[in-house]
Amino acid sequence: MKLLKEAGIPVPYGLVARTPEEAYKVARKIGTNDLVVKAQVLAGGREKGIFEGGLKGGVQMVCSPEEARRICNQVLVCERRYLRKEYYFAITMERAFQGPVLIGSSHGGLRIEDVAAEHPDTILKEPVDILEGLQKKQALQLAQKMGFPSQVAEEAANNMVKIYNFFIKYDAVMVEINPMVEDSTGRVMCMDAKIIFDSNSAFRQQKVFELQDWTQMDEKEREAANAELNYIALDGNIGCLVNGAGLAMATMDIIKLHGGTPANYLNVGGGATVEQVTEAFKLITSNENVQAILVNIFGGLMRCDVIAHGIIMSAKDLELKIPIVVRLQGTRVADAKVLIAESGLKILACDDLDKAAKMAVKLSEIMSLAKELQIDVKFHLPS
Repeated sequence: MKLLKEAGIPVPYGLVARTPEEAYKVARKIGTNDLVVKAQVLAGGREKGIFEGGLKGGVQMVCSPEEARRICNQVLVCERRYLRKEYYFAITMERAFQGPVLIGSSHGGLRIEDVAAEHPDTILKEPVDILEGLQKKQALQLAQKMGFPSQVAEEAANNMVKIYNFFIKYDAVMVEINPMVEDSTGRVMCMDAKIIFDSNSAFRQQKVFELQDWTQMDEKEREAANAELNYIALDGNIGCLVNGAGLAMATMDIIKLHGGTPANYLNVGGGATVEQVTEAFKLITSNENVQAILVNIFGGLMRCDVIAHGIIMSAKDLELKIPIVVRLQGTRVADAKVLIAESGLKILACDDLDKAAKMAVKLSEIMSLAKELQIDVKFHLPS
């Protein structure tokens, strides 16, 4: 909300608190007994959450600074505004329009997914020419279609233009204002916001990314970010190490096709170092559910021999007991195969992705059964 306020976008006056005492002091500073306490969590459906003390709902109306002492990890304490009408407004990048799109609805304060299911005709979309930017006339037309009264439609349009400028300035991929409201005084305000920033812009949006709350991230995902790896934990038992987002998705799909379940999404990118590959293996194997690992590398910018070095070092340093299936193609693949063959480690090489996936699935099934029966399984490579 602070960034929105700095951009000239009207928001309720409020401050962040991290302890009960801070919440009390913030509430006193705001200077009103009509307050709202909002849990600051990176999740949708905040209103369905529960505070540790048992208080239900992540957005609470309170009537005094004393009540504002109730806290989660971090809350926003702000003034309460009385509303005449709630609207929904968002800007997002949409492939169908090849650029930014305004989304508006007269049904605000609700999950937009529910509105889309129950009242699809109320959802309006307005593509924006990214070269020209959002013009006041276009924003005003959308505000009128959304149902803003004539006396406040222009103010709503002005806010839309400011939000669009914010969207572009901070490299956002989505800014969702839910609700955008006309309050009891006739003022148009943004009461709540969900903003997603393009992680690729972190190098030039340091001010934004310094605000990231790492305590709300999975520990492994945090470690991956520190190693400049793209990692997402999943529920399966086949670890995946792949270079390239599209190839990673395809690899997980082919594992599913053959009856397996991926344990993670892990993209080492196009320029990974031996150290990053080693860190990737540490992340994968820190999940005790992983029973096999499938490495799928297409060497373009990423050299296959670098990946091979990383695999060998990881297998030795981590004393891996689970099978590794490696499918390498591309730059210096011959050198990589020699390194793997000479390592003497139980690393199964396979040139065909379909066969590699089948092999990983079968091995994971064997290892899972052996674990269940408490049997020590040893693999021998064909001579």
